[in-house]
Amino acid sequence: MSDIIETAIAHPSSGKHVDEKAAAFPPSITSVNSDPAFEKRLLRKLDLKILPIVTLLYLLSFLDRSNIGNAKLDGLTTDIGMSGDAYLWTLTLYFIGYVIFEVPSNIVLKKTTPRIWLPLIMFVWGIVSVLMGLVSSGAGLLAARFFLGVTEAGLFPGVVYYLSRWYQREERVYRVSLFFSAAATAGAFGGILAYGIGKMDGVGGKPGWSWIFIIEGLLTIVVSVLAPIWLVNYPDTATFLSEDEKRLLTARLSSDSDAVSQESFSWDGVRQALKDPAVYLYGINFMGMSLPLYTLSLFLPTIIKDLGYTAAQAQLLTVPPYAIASVLTLIIAALSFRVSSRAPFIIGSAAVAIVGYIILLASHTPGVQYFGTIVAAAGIYPATAIVLSWPSMNVSGQVKRATACAMQITIGNTGAIIGTQMYRPSGSPRFYLGHGMAVGYLVIAIVSVAVVWWWCLKENRAKEDGRRDYLLQGFAKAEQGDVEARRVLGDRHPAWAFKT
Repeated sequence: MSDIIETAIAHPSSGKHVDEKAAAFPPSITSVNSDPAFEKRLLRKLDLKILPIVTLLYLLSFLDRSNIGNAKLDGLTTDIGMSGDAYLWTLTLYFIGYVIFEVPSNIVLKKTTPRIWLPLIMFVWGIVSVLMGLVSSGAGLLAARFFLGVTEAGLFPGVVYYLSRWYQREERVYRVSLFFSAAATAGAFGGILAYGIGKMDGVGGKPGWSWIFIIEGLLTIVVSVLAPIWLVNYPDTATFLSEDEKRLLTARLSSDSDAVSQESFSWDGVRQALKDPAVYLYGINFMGMSLPLYTLSLFLPTIIKDLGYTAAQAQLLTVPPYAIASVLTLIIAALSFRVSSRAPFIIGSAAVAIVGYIILLASHTPGVQYFGTIVAAAGIYPATAIVLSWPSMNVSGQVKRATACAMQITIGNTGAIIGTQMYRPSGSPRFYLGHGMAVGYLVIAIVSVAVVWWWCLKENRAKEDGRRDYLLQGFAKAEQGDVEARRVLGDRHPAWAFKT
């Protein structure tokens, strides 16, 4: 299987279908450098410079949002006198803050730069995470969780947009999936950290759960201060590239999308995203995945503990499901890249997750139920990674794409808001309501992905048949494939083929 992943990383031309109309998107790569080895070295150089830092940022983001599940096992709710139902509202308020500020945050990102905005919001959420370790009441925890959601809201949609400025459309699936695999890694890493940090119970007069928030929050703050050293804004300011590498990167991106066009912020791009039905479909795709994704990450320690394991055992037993999910996320993404297809892999992975939940619902045996959590995670994470990469491939226009990526997360996380109320203490240990809702939302994801798949195929056929050529009527013939037509029409341009 390693050869598949190697192909995804090192061979930029594999898995691509080039539409004949792509000639409308000049210049060609071969006009700059026709050496495949040179292009391969460039892609590796981008991966080594860009992916490690953004993956680390998201790992810490997911760690800081999901460690509350580990803290609960170490006595958080008991120590601050919070009921089980009130605890659910700490989870819900996080996603309310997250949903409200995702689109505004990506607009600020477009108006500023990644090197300024991403470390800034990271620094602030690190402070909030530390403050969560100092709360002494339920009200304080509720407030802290809301502001944690507000401050973390801009990272994921921001990085997805950021990656779309560096990689060709087909290449983004694997890079977004690699970035997203940090979520599963954070789950595994979080279980091990919580087990170790929990041993600090009583140090400095603070309980173990308090140190989970404080130490992990301080780690986030340190990384946020160092992040501007590693983050690079966009290709035109990349000092780590030679002039030949910059020319090749500009040419390969220009021939594929609008990634290197000098598009300034405009509210028209925001309005285009708001009026595009496809953007809402991408949001529904993620909504179907977000409920099982976040309920699993937030409640997995509790689910495992309620199967009859001790709190310490439950912390460690959260590691295998996430570790397996992390590896499978990369493998499925590499396979998707290799065959240049997304929808079948999303649908197949979501179906695997449904099997996992059926095992949880049907079995009364703790060992079998634990296996069900592994199967569920093994399907949820690969499917979600590809779902989240789809709009960055199919939405053209930089402002529109930045808005669309944020809208997908905003719409999608309404599923997470609902999900946080589904695993109520009264449902323990079987959690029929929560598991049943997860199955229902996964079915929604499968249906909505199938609709997007059908719509993309239909639009591609219409463009190939010339039924969208009327959109070029406002442009002179010599300009119909130039930058202006591409900028104005974006993904509606007859030469733009949607990735399925």
